[in-house]
Amino acid sequence: MDYAVILAGGAGTRLWPLSRVGVPKQLLTLFAGRSLLQSAYERALTLVDPDRVLVCAGRIHEQATRDQLPDLGVSNYLAEPIGRDSLAAIAWSVATLAERDPQAVVTVLTADHLIDPLTAFTATLREAAALAAQKQRLVTCGILPTQPHTGYGYIQLGEALPENPQAFQVRQFAEKPRLDLATRYLAEGNWWWNSGMFVWRADSFLTELARLKPQFAAKIDQLVKHPDLIDEIYPDLEAISVDYAILEPVCTPDSPAEVVTLGLEAEWIDVGAFPILAGLRAPGEANWVDGTVIAANSTGNLIINRRDDGHLVAVSGLNDTIVVVVDDVTLVCPMSQAESIKQLVDLAREQSEGYV
Repeated sequence: MDYAVILAGGAGTRLWPLSRVGVPKQLLTLFAGRSLLQSAYERALTLVDPDRVLVCAGRIHEQATRDQLPDLGVSNYLAEPIGRDSLAAIAWSVATLAERDPQAVVTVLTADHLIDPLTAFTATLREAAALAAQKQRLVTCGILPTQPHTGYGYIQLGEALPENPQAFQVRQFAEKPRLDLATRYLAEGNWWWNSGMFVWRADSFLTELARLKPQFAAKIDQLVKHPDLIDEIYPDLEAISVDYAILEPVCTPDSPAEVVTLGLEAEWIDVGAFPILAGLRAPGEANWVDGTVIAANSTGNLIINRRDDGHLVAVSGLNDTIVVVVDDVTLVCPMSQAESIKQLVDLAREQSEGYV
């Protein structure tokens, strides 16, 4: 395996008001004083040397990222002037690496997951790299689903590969299905969650990009050759995910490339919302608590106090509720209504951009 790219451009609005424009989800220190980005970087270092790790994220977060990753090379941060979804970030990163080595094997990693054990992650990604290096293959890592989750993408498994019975051809992708469909997928048994982690040779990916999105590919090529024009080129890129633009169209019988999937046998947690954090509380703990908090006769809550002025957050008789206190915002929301936080972000923005 040659290079690793960490995508760290998400906003994480479902973790507002902890996650803000200046401090997105991946930079929050919620897990033993470490951020999700730091965890992702440590995982990447089990695959490649530090000088072969690229981080693609927002320009406004570059200094904060470098503060958290002091060993990141000067030229190894690709600063997006504006977010344009995953295809732009991945295509720019892969094309940048292709300038060094067109046949480089590139692993694309996320910065918003917890994965354990690390040994399983490393073994699976190395195996995926071996599959990607052999031919024009785009490899995605799948996760065995544990519930009919409607917030994840799904992968339908096809035939096992002759040379590796643990890897499968991908028949199709299904993005965030309805509950009835997700339930059916679990019953059928040949659907995995799409982890958002991919492995491919740079030339294989760029060949498919040029075939399926020729105008997009031309702009990426121009960007790599003329990086000084990024503020002109990048905002003009189509905002589309790599799944819709590349992976789904490749899953057709007449495609010159193929998409395959390899299962990751590890605990994989997408830290995308407060209820997920609440579910990570230690066994026997009544609530997930961070900061100066006291709670009586209360269970199933997530209570976070990030004020540093001696402010105390006290709750009593409260159950299954999200309470987050920061300097300028206090959020109180039933756990069952966590999805409504995205609406609150829009309402807060109407009051002042400073709140978001």
